[in-house]
Amino acid sequence: MLFAIICTDKPGSLETRKATRERHLAYLEQHRPHLVHGGPLLDAENRPCGSLLVADMADRAAAEGFAAEDPYAKVGLFESVVIRPFRSVFRDGLRVE
Repeated sequence: MLFAIICTDKPGSLETRKATRERHLAYLEQHRPHLVHGGPLLDAENRPCGSLLVADMADRAAAEGFAAEDPYAKVGLFESVVIRPFRSVFRDGLRVE
């Protein structure tokens, strides 16, 4: 099942994000088979201010566990994390439903 994981950084936390980025990317590499789409959300100046991941997980508990173990989450980067079931209608420019 697909889940959208939408994370908003705490204000003023860009340096924390930068310092943790390599550990975050290594974590995502370990979970590559589950990742459908992902990347940073950007503010008005094109600076990262959050994250958006679409992950294929067995259930909500797996999605929550995946999000909680992200190095960004572990260093307290996020102000909020929203996890919602997601249904893909378009992928890579093609209608998939």
